[in-house]
Amino acid sequence: MINTDYLLDRLLQLVKTPSPVGMTERAVALVDTWLRDLGYNPKYTRRGILYVEVGDGPPRRALAAHLDTLGAMVTELKPNGRLALRNTGTWAARFAEGARVTIFSDNAEHRGTILPLKASGHRFNTEVDTQPADWDNLEIRVDAIMPHRTALIAAGFNVGDMVAIDAQPEVIDGFIVSRHLDDKAGCATLLAVLKSIAEGHTNVAVPFQAMFTIAEETGIGATHGFGPEVEELLAIDNAVTAPNQTSRDDAVTIAMRDRQGPFDARMTRQMLGLCQHNDIKYERDTFRHYRSDSAAAVEAGWDVRVGLVCFSLDSSHGWERTHMASLTALVELLRLYIQSELTNS
Repeated sequence: MINTDYLLDRLLQLVKTPSPVGMTERAVALVDTWLRDLGYNPKYTRRGILYVEVGDGPPRRALAAHLDTLGAMVTELKPNGRLALRNTGTWAARFAEGARVTIFSDNAEHRGTILPLKASGHRFNTEVDTQPADWDNLEIRVDAIMPHRTALIAAGFNVGDMVAIDAQPEVIDGFIVSRHLDDKAGCATLLAVLKSIAEGHTNVAVPFQAMFTIAEETGIGATHGFGPEVEELLAIDNAVTAPNQTSRDDAVTIAMRDRQGPFDARMTRQMLGLCQHNDIKYERDTFRHYRSDSAAAVEAGWDVRVGLVCFSLDSSHGWERTHMASLTALVELLRLYIQSELTNS
């Protein structure tokens, strides 16, 4: 049983909660509260990964989704009273232009807009269109009177201040359009599964860890935090809905390989079989410029089988869009996986 209202509500609350990589505390605290409300006992690694252990006995499998999102950091207080910035995570400057943001200084929060250096059409005419989209050509205009660098210092701004980008979510005919669906939509599907377990609608065949990682966008992700008896890791992240890809809006995607290499053949076949035998719409796909929590675990040396299942995502790391049909298909696949035995059984 899938509570789609719960799934959508948790997704929208998550994307509206700032959690750029390096500053994920608010989103972690929110998920911690939700997990406790469901009757779980959240635990943390030293680095701050949030997880719960589900089932009787030590966990032998893990499911992971990441709460961190793309963001930016202040790199200079400029003489003109604006802020230079740099992206945190792989985020193209062209998608940053025009974004509304919150800047988190040591003691306050400030609103602003990311603008190109040549932002005024009345001043720069056609140069507005010809200036390259590059982080060196962007700055933050703070929504306060800041005529010079001294004013910025007096207001408490510093190099290293975190910048969170407004998600601006919108729901239209089953589509969710927003920034930060990567991977907060994945986190929402995992929460929906945990709710189904807590309410007795989903049985747990093998004890597992549900992990909410906090630095996937910078490659750390699921590098640690597994119990010693965990044998397999299933990462939950976005598919690539784009030209020359097979992923589509109304289906779950079973990833066959990413930039790091092929996924475990047994886990992949298990995911395909669960979809085929239970009439879940699915596609197979391969991702050439992509890595996930599973890649981080393998590169960190964990001796675990790894797989990746995905919700649809158009314009990843830009103005993203997914669909409820894909999210519910993913939740159903995760429920079936949790009710199945280990791949080597």
